[in-house]
Amino acid sequence: MIVLKTDPLLPDDASIAVAAEALRRGDLVIFPTETVYGLAASAFDPTAVERVFEAKGRKPDHPLPVQIPNAGMLDTVAEQIPTSARILGRHFWPGPLTLVLKRSRLVPDIVTAGSPNIGVRVPDHAAALKLIEMVGSPIVATSANVSGQDAPTTAEEAIDAVGKWAAVVLDSGHARIGVASTVLDITSGTPRVLRAGSIDIDQILAVLEEGTQDDDDY
Repeated sequence: MIVLKTDPLLPDDASIAVAAEALRRGDLVIFPTETVYGLAASAFDPTAVERVFEAKGRKPDHPLPVQIPNAGMLDTVAEQIPTSARILGRHFWPGPLTLVLKRSRLVPDIVTAGSPNIGVRVPDHAAALKLIEMVGSPIVATSANVSGQDAPTTAEEAIDAVGKWAAVVLDSGHARIGVASTVLDITSGTPRVLRAGSIDIDQILAVLEEGTQDDDDY
């Protein structure tokens, strides 16, 4: 395991490149986001994704969320994307909001545990964004902890939990928010919060109400 320190605002390209190459070759990486530290794998590599389940002791029927560097990559992981997703993405991304959408057929079954839906987020952290951009494809990104334990807010906590599974650790200090993202299911047309986070349902509904007057695409 290699531990590389990188600035949260001006991440070091060389360090990020080492982590990106690890993901491309099928290894796991611990990396920072604004919410908590994550455990990442290439979303299109089923073998690597399976190791995420093993590392966390996660039940195979529990889907994993993915992260993308910008809304332009949304079509690679989701389809039948509703206008509400575009509106919320414009307002809250990058940021701590995970949207549950209809899964693209490009996404391996193991990522969503066979579910037709997938959780997607654009993180608000320069190192995380640069990492996903360098990988060039979506990553599975779940909290770097054993299932049922507290999500780590530092690299040290993540290493203690699942470090033996990771080839590279990117350390950017303490996570800025320290609380996992809000998870919002919009697959049925009526927004439904599946996990509370720093963005609450009132904020979401206010944005949707205002955004219905402007449904331009990204």
